[in-house]
Amino acid sequence: MTVTQIEAGKQHNVIPDECRLVVDIRVNELYSNEEVMQIIKQNIKNDVEARSYRLNSSRIDINHPIVQKSIALGLKTYGSPTLSDQSMMHFDTVKIGTGDSARSHTPDEHIYISEIENGIDTYIRLLEDFNF
Repeated sequence: MTVTQIEAGKQHNVIPDECRLVVDIRVNELYSNEEVMQIIKQNIKNDVEARSYRLNSSRIDINHPIVQKSIALGLKTYGSPTLSDQSMMHFDTVKIGTGDSARSHTPDEHIYISEIENGIDTYIRLLEDFNF
């Protein structure tokens, strides 16, 4: 949970009678957005409302064949801290890509040719002889 906006007061010399916060909450696959909202409501005394419940976390079982093949190839598996179109897909998905995720959505976002070449090799190895 990260506070991303704060709004309070109308004048510099008056104590505000109200403060509004926007909190960005990134939910993992263990909870739905609705469950997290219930936990928050049970633990604070203030009014709280969700902007949306639409974008939920995604997950895939560790025993899924594509995950097992990834592990067998020595690929690192982890839950992505970023939002993607996966949040709209109600079936098993994986998010795999090349480059450094920390460079995503930054002013200097880029990918090196060597990362693309490595990605192509990884995709070939991942899909080679793959069986569902």
